[in-house]
Amino acid sequence: MSENMAKDMHKNMYADMYEMTVGIECHVQLATKTKLFSAVDNDARGKEPNACVSPVDYALPGMLPMLNSQAVVLAVRMGEALGAKINPRSHFDRKHYYYPDLPKGYQTTQFYAPIIGAGKVVLPNGHSVRVEHAHLEEDAGKLTHFGDYSLVDLNRAGTPLIEIVSQPDIHSAEDARLYAEELWRLATYAGVSFGDLYHGNMRFDVNISVAEKGAAKLGTRVEVKNLNSFRSVERAASFEFERQAGLLAAGRGAEIRQETRGWSDATGKTTTQRSKEEAQDYRYMPDPDVPPLNLSAEFIAGILAEMPKLPAAYRAAFAGAGIAAETVEIILGHQILAVRLLEVLELDAKLAVKVANLFTGTLLAEENAGLDLSVASGERLAELAQMNEGGELSSTATKQVLVELYDTKNSEKSAKILAKEMNLLQENDDEALEKIILGVLDDPAAASAVADVRAGEMKAVGFLIGLIMKNSGGKANPARARELLLKKLG
Repeated sequence: MSENMAKDMHKNMYADMYEMTVGIECHVQLATKTKLFSAVDNDARGKEPNACVSPVDYALPGMLPMLNSQAVVLAVRMGEALGAKINPRSHFDRKHYYYPDLPKGYQTTQFYAPIIGAGKVVLPNGHSVRVEHAHLEEDAGKLTHFGDYSLVDLNRAGTPLIEIVSQPDIHSAEDARLYAEELWRLATYAGVSFGDLYHGNMRFDVNISVAEKGAAKLGTRVEVKNLNSFRSVERAASFEFERQAGLLAAGRGAEIRQETRGWSDATGKTTTQRSKEEAQDYRYMPDPDVPPLNLSAEFIAGILAEMPKLPAAYRAAFAGAGIAAETVEIILGHQILAVRLLEVLELDAKLAVKVANLFTGTLLAEENAGLDLSVASGERLAELAQMNEGGELSSTATKQVLVELYDTKNSEKSAKILAKEMNLLQENDDEALEKIILGVLDDPAAASAVADVRAGEMKAVGFLIGLIMKNSGGKANPARARELLLKKLG
């Protein structure tokens, strides 16, 4: 038996015998201009280390925090996106621990009374994951390790975060990824976060335990920290299931310890980092420097009245138009395309299906990765789709014009103008087409095919249409040319 076959057999055996249970803590960096408690830049991308830091972030003596009101607004939006209760009264607490990138010696967070209560996230496959709560907190700084020393960068210290804590409702690595993806959609569509995973705008801590199927008690919980991609969430959950299930199957369950583990994309494995602390280890206490939050019903209602459309609204609209679910999920990965597609849908549902397929089949193809997806309006896209529907543009020409529509230098040009400039408009004039067809029928090279068609061999029609397209410079409308050709041939 090959090594791969043996591994597959073990995987199948583990899946039959054991079940994983996953809960995810997601840290969402808020899209505010300044930090949570200090008036310095919240966007440190491209900045020198320790360039976006104030005396508050350094925790110098006598410095007092001042809460960023925009962070509160975005927290209310996130709560609505999660279908959660917004708690009118909440307060901040101090979470004590010592680490070089935390100058205060404690993190300001919400432990006892978070701003966002229980909610849920419905995955595209219909599964539902409950959210226990979500709270506001500040981020710590960043350590970069070099052999026997480390450097501290406090640009990130004090960055406003919302930590979203799920219930342990996830039971597969695939659902763990889908949950992370849907959280990203909710946060970005609601305007809560920029969602830049590369720069750590969203980070996932995945808590995984494994137990025998049907067991009344969950297994030992292991936390994999700071995953910053959807693929890493899925791969880490899958690896931990195999690792823990393998130990259980070998009778070595005692080796599964409650701990924090790190993930390596390069090796595809998790490794031990430290034992997992419990809540009492952090000595939580109310923060005396930050007053409690008391939000009026009018304040909350004003924020919710300006909520943008969320993914569920787009899914419902696109499904009603007959757009394939798989296509919808791809488009939802690009909010501006979902907005534009809805604009087309409001003009004509049939055209929306065509535009959706153009998005996934052409616009998002690898060779078009550098295009600015915000350039083309729904009106221009609808015009392009209508030209294809009406026979003015072939499918190939439609794709060519689509790419040009997304070139910034063509932002003021309509689809029709671009098609004319590119000499791509199909020939639909019957008189002109008939002249081309007569030329083909008189061509000695076509004599055999003409005879075949007249004898009932319809396969030869394709050869004649090819000649018509060639003689028209590719402008003839193939469908109309076929009709006229068959009419001429009786």
